[in-house]
Amino acid sequence: MNNATQQNSKGVSVQVRGLRRSFGGQEVLKGIDLEVRPGEIFVLMGPSGSGKSVLLKHVIGLETPDAGEILINGESILADGVMDKHRMALVFQSGALLNSLTVGENVGLYLSEHNLNTPEEIARIVSEKLEVVGLKGTEDKSPGDLSGGMKKRVAIARALVIEPQLILYDEPTSELDPVSAVVIGREIRDLNRRIGVTSLVVSHDRDLAFGIAHRIAVINEGNIIAIGAPDEIKRSHHPVIQNFLNADFNLE
Repeated sequence: MNNATQQNSKGVSVQVRGLRRSFGGQEVLKGIDLEVRPGEIFVLMGPSGSGKSVLLKHVIGLETPDAGEILINGESILADGVMDKHRMALVFQSGALLNSLTVGENVGLYLSEHNLNTPEEIARIVSEKLEVVGLKGTEDKSPGDLSGGMKKRVAIARALVIEPQLILYDEPTSELDPVSAVVIGREIRDLNRRIGVTSLVVSHDRDLAFGIAHRIAVINEGNIIAIGAPDEIKRSHHPVIQNFLNADFNLE
């Protein structure tokens, strides 16, 4: 990542140190070590069951490790007040929009539920964030009226409402057609350039990963087998990565 991106960053750093987690006696994460730099787009790829989504849940604080630690800007997420101190948002694979609410109500839900702003202020903020993702004017629509790609963009707008320092994306292009997937990739990249938010992306989408990432980590059977810039990953001789690049093995 270039120095300009780092200097303009409003994002946080994420450090994962020796992270281990087992479920039912099976070790899913086997001592994961990685660092995501402030303002970086960091993509985590790996086969189904490799532990990438479990790792994402640990970073956002939804899971507690058996061993190891996660640091945000050098502070353990288990320390008192750290998770409240740093603004983090998760964009779910499904978008997780509530069909009983309008698009605008979905985007502003956090603000209204916590009484953080007046209704007029919330409406203004919602409009601003929808405009960022190219969906201004959809406030009164129902999520059921939107395409899959539009739902993902609404979910991103909802994440932006809290002015996040870190956005975690869980399979952001899953179930999208190629054109919509390109749009989502462009949104992630443009947000990084515009506000410098740190982005941690879990994806099996090879085009997305190599198109937007500053760096990529490949996880396999609970271990990180490679970390590097997209070109470095492409030059890797590891058989799992080579099989993936040759389209014989699907990282999903």
